[in-house]
Amino acid sequence: MNCPHIAEKIHQYMDGELNAKEEQSLKKHLHQCHDCMKHYQELEKAIALVKSTSHIKAPDHFTANVMKSLPKEKRTVSFNRWIRSHPFFIAASLFILLMSGSLFNSYQADNKFSVTKYDELIVENHTVIVPEGETIKGDIVVRNGDIKVEGKVEGNVTVINGNQYLASAGQVTGEIEEINQLFEWLWYKIKSLPKEIVNVFSE
Repeated sequence: MNCPHIAEKIHQYMDGELNAKEEQSLKKHLHQCHDCMKHYQELEKAIALVKSTSHIKAPDHFTANVMKSLPKEKRTVSFNRWIRSHPFFIAASLFILLMSGSLFNSYQADNKFSVTKYDELIVENHTVIVPEGETIKGDIVVRNGDIKVEGKVEGNVTVINGNQYLASAGQVTGEIEEINQLFEWLWYKIKSLPKEIVNVFSE
């Protein structure tokens, strides 16, 4: 269209914004200019089409029916989308899984006798003895053995896969714990993790 200023006038005319004199001038131009008349007629057709389709309404439940007819999303695609939208949960789950596996392997491999080292302790055939009259200042952990407390322990006593015996004169100021089940052992290891982490960073 070679008359851009007329195009604007046509739009104003269709919106009813021209006065009588401007309308008369526009109509005169349209009769003389073939391109402008063609543009005007195309706009009229477009407006008539829009008006004729304005009463059309989508059937009830149209969206639901379209969604139902779409192919089901593959489970792997759905799972991958869920993973991408929950990264923290996935990271935490992987950490717990790896940690549990590591602790379980540690439990199975941890079948040797061992005891927290104190000079005052006596060891006889996988039995640790706190002699009468001796005081151990700290925690004692015995693995795959027994402990007999005849003296005093100022701390906790933990026996893993063994038994503890407290003589009538023996005394333990902390907690006494026997761990003979896998889940008890796992819980013990999980509770001691923060302490082990602190020890690693302090070394």
